[in-house]
Amino acid sequence: MRPHLSYTIWFTQRTGSTLLCAALESTGVAGRPGEWLMGANLAALYARHGARTPDELRSRIWAAASTPNGVLGIKHGLSEPWFTTVLDVLGQLDGHDGTRLGVWQNAFPDHRHIFMTRRNKVRLAVSWWKAIQSEEWHRRHGIPPSGIDVADRYVFDAIDHLVAETVIREAAIQEFFTESDIVPLTIVYEDFVARYEQTVADVLAWLGVPATVPAPPPYDRLADPISEEWVQRYRQGKQTPWTSPRW
Repeated sequence: MRPHLSYTIWFTQRTGSTLLCAALESTGVAGRPGEWLMGANLAALYARHGARTPDELRSRIWAAASTPNGVLGIKHGLSEPWFTTVLDVLGQLDGHDGTRLGVWQNAFPDHRHIFMTRRNKVRLAVSWWKAIQSEEWHRRHGIPPSGIDVADRYVFDAIDHLVAETVIREAAIQEFFTESDIVPLTIVYEDFVARYEQTVADVLAWLGVPATVPAPPPYDRLADPISEEWVQRYRQGKQTPWTSPRW
């Protein structure tokens, strides 16, 4: 069934996108946003949806990502070369104008855009590196920790790289918005976790769907004293050569 409204949550790692997707899906009226266009490669993407052609792929995603009221949600991190690969596939569908936005919105009609970000890029990068080391990206209530000891796995260069990668990824998303004259609904991680229900209400109002209270957050907080130690070590180490530290 063709959706009558669709939207993409554009995100970088550790910005609360998984929590937002769970909250929106729990309302039953805002689609089932997820990384429907991700795969290890193109063959894996087609296999994931049991599709053989771009038309079949779109139809299967429409079905998987939509709620019965015809709202479709997608979560996507703009990262090359995968984004271009996906656009090449979606570009095989008839009806677009050849622009990146035109290809995207032809595949997912009546489209809107949400941008998720996090102000504190140092804490974002620390969270990202810690998740890589612990193999624990999220922890649902009642699930015990992974048990992997990461206390001695601080690596300055790795965290520094992830700070830079986040900046570049967000710049790529902004370039897409700028070239397409998109003004997204922006959700800031720090505000979202402080105003969970209100943020979901704001998104539903922006989508124009009935106000519905989301389920409580299903995940436990992962930040801990190790996270804080790494933040402070990075902050101090990054500024050691500076004449005038800024933080």
